[in-house]
Amino acid sequence: MTALVIAEHDNNSIRPATLNTVTAAAQCGGEVHVLVAGLSAAGAAQAASTIAGVTKVIHIDGEQFAHGLAENVAAQVIALAGGYSHILFPATASGKNIAPRVAALLDVGQISDITQVDSPDTFERPIYAGNAIAIVQSLDAVKVITVRTTGFDAAASTGGAAAIETPAGVADSGKSSFVGSESAKSDRPELTAAKIIVSGGRALGSSEKFHEVLEPLADKLGAALGASRAAVDAGYAPNDWQVGQTGKIVAPQLYVAIGISGAIQHLAGMKDSKVIVAINKDGEAPNFSVADYGLEADLFSAVPELIAAL
Repeated sequence: MTALVIAEHDNNSIRPATLNTVTAAAQCGGEVHVLVAGLSAAGAAQAASTIAGVTKVIHIDGEQFAHGLAENVAAQVIALAGGYSHILFPATASGKNIAPRVAALLDVGQISDITQVDSPDTFERPIYAGNAIAIVQSLDAVKVITVRTTGFDAAASTGGAAAIETPAGVADSGKSSFVGSESAKSDRPELTAAKIIVSGGRALGSSEKFHEVLEPLADKLGAALGASRAAVDAGYAPNDWQVGQTGKIVAPQLYVAIGISGAIQHLAGMKDSKVIVAINKDGEAPNFSVADYGLEADLFSAVPELIAAL
C-alpha cells in the first residue's frame, strides 16, 4: 500500500496542514508520497522532500497549477491515482474543494474529516458537531480522504531525504481560470496555525469594543484573533476570523475565549485546544464545561486587569 498526500504550498514552502496530513498517511501503512503541483514550485518540492516519513515527492510544474485550481489539480491526481491505495488531502478550503472531484471521478466514496486511523480501511471522524464519533470502514480500492489536521501531530519538517520526480503534468482542463485575489494583510499569525488565539463573542457589544478590548491582549500574547459566529454575524469581526463548525477548526496551545457563551457549534471548532481559558460573567455558560481555567467576571474589567498583569 502506498499513500499520496496532496501538498498545500505557496510555491516556495509547504503549509503546516500538509505535515499533519503526512502523519495520517503514514498511519495508513506503506510508503508516503507527496504531490507538489504548482508553478516554479521547486522550493516547495525541496521542502516536501525533507519531511520525515516521505519517501518520494512528485513535483509537477506548469502554468495550469499556478493557483491550485481544483479542476486542474483533480485531473492531475486522477492521472496518478492508479498507483495508490490512499489519497489524502488536508481538510482545508483547498482540500475540500479538490477531494470530492477526485472521489467522483474515481467513483468512490469520500471519507471526510478523519481524526484517527484505526486500520488501513477503517477511520474515525466526528459527527453531530463532535458529540459523537463515527467509525467508517471503506471497501473501495482507493480511499479518498480529507484529514482534520487538529487530530494528528505534525510530521517533522526536517530529517527526510525523499527522491524528487518531475513528470509531465496534465494539460489545462479549460474549465476554470484564475481571475484575481484579494488578501487581507496582517502581522498576526494565521488563525489555523497560531499557537495562541484570543477569541471574542457577542458580549463585547460592538466592533469598536471588540478591537479595543481584544487587540491589546493579543498583542501581549503574540496571538491570532478569532471570533464566534455571533460576533461575526453582528459585524464585529471578519468572516475569516470565525472559529467553529461553520468556521475554522483550531487546536492551539492556548485558546482564550472572552465573552463567548460556548454554543455547541463553537465548541466543535476549539475544544481540541491544549489549554482553554474562558472569561464570562455567566457562570452557567457552556464554555466553562470545556475550559481548563474559567473566570466568572465582567470581561470589560477582567481583560484590562489581565493585560496589566502581563
